[in-house]
Amino acid sequence: MALPFLPGNSSNKQLGKDRFHKSQHFDYTNGVPMLVGSEKPGIGGEPLLGQKVKPKYSVYPKGQGVDLPSWVAFDKQVLCFEAYFQEAVPEARDETYRIRKCNIYFYLEDDTIQVVEPEYKNSGIPQGTFIHRHRIPLPPPNDDQFYNVFHFNINQQMVLYSRTFTLTNCDTFTRNFLTKLGVRLNDPATVPDDPYSNLREQIEKSMKPLRPYERCDTLKQFLDQDRKVLRFYCFWDDTESLFGDLRELIMHYFLADDTIEIREVISPDSGRDAVPKFLHRGKLPKHGPAQIKQPGEITDRTVLNVFASTSQGKRYILDSLKTGAVHEEFYKDCDLTVGGEINVWGRRVVITDCDDFTKDYYRLKYGIDDFTRVQYKAPAAPPPPRFVPPYNGFGSEEDSLSSCQGLLPKPPQKDFRKFMEKDRCGLESNVLNFRAKMVTADPVDRERLFIISFYLCDDSISVFERPQRNSGVIGGKFMERSRVKKPDQELFKSELSEYFTAQDLYVGATLCLNSKHFQLLDADEYTLNYMEQHAEEFPKANLGTILSKLRSVPEEKQSEIRRFLALADSNNTGFIPSEPFRGLLMGLDCGLSEHEVLVLGRRFTVREEPEADVGLMLAVAQDLLKKKHFEEIPDLARAFAYHDRQKTGRLSTKESRTICKAFQLPLPENLLKSLLSKFADGDEIDYHALLAGINWIERPAAPVLPEDTLKFDVNEKFDTGAMKNINYSAFLGDVFSFPSISGDPTTATAT
Repeated sequence: MALPFLPGNSSNKQLGKDRFHKSQHFDYTNGVPMLVGSEKPGIGGEPLLGQKVKPKYSVYPKGQGVDLPSWVAFDKQVLCFEAYFQEAVPEARDETYRIRKCNIYFYLEDDTIQVVEPEYKNSGIPQGTFIHRHRIPLPPPNDDQFYNVFHFNINQQMVLYSRTFTLTNCDTFTRNFLTKLGVRLNDPATVPDDPYSNLREQIEKSMKPLRPYERCDTLKQFLDQDRKVLRFYCFWDDTESLFGDLRELIMHYFLADDTIEIREVISPDSGRDAVPKFLHRGKLPKHGPAQIKQPGEITDRTVLNVFASTSQGKRYILDSLKTGAVHEEFYKDCDLTVGGEINVWGRRVVITDCDDFTKDYYRLKYGIDDFTRVQYKAPAAPPPPRFVPPYNGFGSEEDSLSSCQGLLPKPPQKDFRKFMEKDRCGLESNVLNFRAKMVTADPVDRERLFIISFYLCDDSISVFERPQRNSGVIGGKFMERSRVKKPDQELFKSELSEYFTAQDLYVGATLCLNSKHFQLLDADEYTLNYMEQHAEEFPKANLGTILSKLRSVPEEKQSEIRRFLALADSNNTGFIPSEPFRGLLMGLDCGLSEHEVLVLGRRFTVREEPEADVGLMLAVAQDLLKKKHFEEIPDLARAFAYHDRQKTGRLSTKESRTICKAFQLPLPENLLKSLLSKFADGDEIDYHALLAGINWIERPAAPVLPEDTLKFDVNEKFDTGAMKNINYSAFLGDVFSFPSISGDPTTATAT
């Protein structure tokens, strides 16, 4: 029985092999057929008989570390070795061999090697890159392989293209890398001396040149102090000369090269020509000479003797000791101080002040802290006052004032920052709404109710009258939105008129708007919350100020307040109705206003939300939708179904409210909020039941009265009467630091 053709049971080498392609060995180059694949493997990528395939990539790492290619893992990581090689010098008298030092760089990313020879002064040898970066093969007979990281170690020799390099040392990174790789490094080796280099060094030390090179290095000062300038304010008193006056100057001291430049400050209408500079930039001598030296009179070196020879020509000897050198002193930064004087070519210039950079410079370098300014002229007279003419009645007061401030009138600038901060943003309307009534003797006007809105973005006021059935007065817009002046102000005056601000509006205040007096009765919830949150802007809503007024009540009054509150709580529950509490606070002689009493009531009240009838709410909603001709309920249902990805028939309250706002559902905010809360089960809403309840086309509800519509449309907005009971026990504890009342009130009062 024959064995099956399985690996190990058959001598067929092709069994289990899946690659049978053949490499391309021949190709055309410039039309000539040539052998181009002498190093390519045979069939299936297997090497031919006796063939050694050269490695294409680094031998390190293989299967170690992260799975990144070597050109990423070892990017910009180079091993650096110090080395030298000996070069023979034939047919030379002074040297027979030469020691040349170099640096060998091994790039880990691709096993390339670069040899660089440092440049030495006056060597006479082309130096720099000795071997360009590439992969270097091993010496024969292993020239089919290349150097890798394991061939490197210090104190050993390497043959690079028939030159023997001796590695003497390496840097810290190379030492740490090879140590972690497991390579045991040898001890560093010393570089042998080069005989000719030593000879050159001895010759240079024994040389005594007749003209020694004197180097004045100013590059460091230029690099450190470039673009750094000291500025001084000074003056030159030229009043002694004919038609002379006081000349104001600005002196610049350039730290880069110790030069000075002076510019003159020419005031307008001074009668002087504007010159570019009072003193051009240059070094300023301390002692100005009587006459400027001609070119060539002052030199760096002095000639001692000049003689002529018939055979060797003219010769001269230089003065190495500089006995005839002229030393001239120039002004430095240490010579310039506030209050000091300098000589500018015979002119006495006094330094009076300097800028902040100059002060910091002298504090850090010289430790000087006294920079008292020198007063050299009387202070300028104040400009005469500009009297503004009174308002002429044309246009607004701001517009008329701008025409008096320049030849070209400009429109008055508005507070754009305030407009951007206090403009409507999302649900933040930044509008304060108050309910008010007209203060008049007319019985018809006394029954009219108004909504006064104050816009915080531009301090404008609008008045809207609420319509009332059978009142005989047409409701609607009563006053256009505009800024309103305060009463009892002179019309034709130079000062700007005062306008009503947000602090002038509070519950209980009386406003005169265009000769009509209004008393503010109440405010909506948003207005009260806004004023309490910004108590630093609204003193009437500042709870700390209100409590301080109550704490100023005498102790006898405090006992009466405690006794009154205890007797008002007949059941000893710690709570009393809001009306007795309000009457008590308004009767106190501590200057509490209606708004402050309202803030106290809101602070210590127990809110009881009235239970709304769901049927009445749906009927009111259908009535409003019918009046607005809202017929997009099927589209609204499709939008709810689209957002309900799980098809559960429920959506979150936030998503439901967003969809209703997107379709511009014409329902008041409080009514929509109440409906969503009634149909909510936790945080999710049964939108099928909600849409069925407000569908006035398919399921019409019973008609509602106008009073019921107004209950959800307007009255809910000013429902501050929800404060039913006041926690007077907490009130006494916070205001007068009395303990909580428990037990018999009369006993507690006696105590």
